[in-house]
Amino acid sequence: MSDEQHKKARQEPAGRAAACLPVNELLLLYGISLYSKYTIAIAGRDMKRIHLLMAALLLSFYTNIVLAAAPADIPKDKQTHLGLYLSPQQAWDKIQENPSDTLFIDVRTRAEAVYVGMPEGVDGLVPYVEHDPFWSWDDKRNTYKVEPVQSFVPEVNRRLEDKKLSKNDTVIVMCRSGTRSALAADRLAEDGYTKVYTIVEGFEGDKRKSGPDKGQRTMNGWKNAGLPWTYAVQKEKMFIEGED
Repeated sequence: MSDEQHKKARQEPAGRAAACLPVNELLLLYGISLYSKYTIAIAGRDMKRIHLLMAALLLSFYTNIVLAAAPADIPKDKQTHLGLYLSPQQAWDKIQENPSDTLFIDVRTRAEAVYVGMPEGVDGLVPYVEHDPFWSWDDKRNTYKVEPVQSFVPEVNRRLEDKKLSKNDTVIVMCRSGTRSALAADRLAEDGYTKVYTIVEGFEGDKRKSGPDKGQRTMNGWKNAGLPWTYAVQKEKMFIEGED
């Protein structure tokens, strides 16, 4: 089942471009600040060394913010209204830094979580879509039918309340390769969430377009990054309809 098959038609928000400063402007402001700081600290020394130091610092800064600043190379179907993105490693680091202040939600189906595995550190599985009860076949898409989970937002709200967090706290959502999580992030934003990050590579990652493993998900994603995951499931973290 492809994440692309879960994509729904949606309109681009008119204010997306104004949601945050372009990367080049952020770098310029940051560079000016660092340049002043290090010029004073290393006054009188070789200016060439200062310039080299500045170049290294700017490169490091750019590497760290490029995803958070809505990079142009993120596919359109993985972009969100809030424009907040993380790589799997960045997500893991953020969760480790502030586990109690971050809600990490897996929005894949129950079958994916059970048979493909789940990331360590996840607070709960809350599917954005699920197979219908009879696993009906969709001839148009040539796969099993899926339908939106009506309790998606209420269930995320419950998980949020369980951690005593608010809709202004950090929420991270992840699917298989970034499309469903983008849709989930937009749905949560509509409900008032303000800091929803999507893991753009997802749990399994994107399919390779060429080479001996063409069509396989071996190029990126949580699992391919070597981050902790498990097949073991915990009932309290799983999505069970009809239970509080």
